[in-house]
Amino acid sequence: MSAPALARPPRGAVVLVVIAAALMLVPMLWVLILSFKDNTALMADTSSVFSPPWTLANYRSIVGEGQVFVWLLNSLVVSLAMTAGVLVLASLAGYGFARLDFPGRGLLFAVVLCGLAIPEQAVIIGRHQIFSALSMHNTYTALVLPGLSMPFGVFLMTQYFRAIPKELDEAAVLDGASRLRIFWRVLLPLTLPAQATLGIFTFFHAWNDYWWPLISATDRDMLTLTVGIAATQMNFAQTEGLGFLMAQAVFAGLPTLLVYLVFQKYLVRAVAGAAGQ
Repeated sequence: MSAPALARPPRGAVVLVVIAAALMLVPMLWVLILSFKDNTALMADTSSVFSPPWTLANYRSIVGEGQVFVWLLNSLVVSLAMTAGVLVLASLAGYGFARLDFPGRGLLFAVVLCGLAIPEQAVIIGRHQIFSALSMHNTYTALVLPGLSMPFGVFLMTQYFRAIPKELDEAAVLDGASRLRIFWRVLLPLTLPAQATLGIFTFFHAWNDYWWPLISATDRDMLTLTVGIAATQMNFAQTEGLGFLMAQAVFAGLPTLLVYLVFQKYLVRAVAGAAGQ
């Protein structure tokens, strides 16, 4: 028997999705086009953006500015470290909440979920005072450590572990496997789509974070790329030019685009799996 044909979505829905996608792409295309225009021409008339000549001078200026690569390195270190830490902690916590029975588990999980409702701005003063007292500002530790507390990651991994049949645990126990071995060799590989999704969201959050790095990193050599670009815009917007600022925005967004393109299949698989549960 042949496989049943997939139902086609209504044509009106497809049109609406295409229009919505086009509207989302317009600002990004505008930024990209501006980044290839000469700053002098843009200062004279921004309507010249659609007519030649175009230039790579703005991108050459970025490559020639060594501090931009320092900011890029800082963002990479912070984002990768935060992503790895969140994946480890959220996976362990999710396994504990989903598979282990201990006193106060329900209450503790409710406390974790309450963290989803607390905005970062509500705790920023206390966080700043703690790191100031410990003299940890202007360090990678200060930039990474607060981001390891991610209630959404714990919730996501808990729900994903709960969806895995417990018969797998029982079979592994009969084979003499310890809880650590069950977690590492049996269950964790099955959560790869959820981990990829959480990793992508964590990396994007860390890469685009502006609020905490702005407060914690006061040394110019410790700025992340988002804060460094914002400082350039505020201090040199009139002298560097609009095209140069747009080139910096494109430069800052390329790593996140590459991460998404590499891991998008896991993201789609995780969303499809969640929809099917």
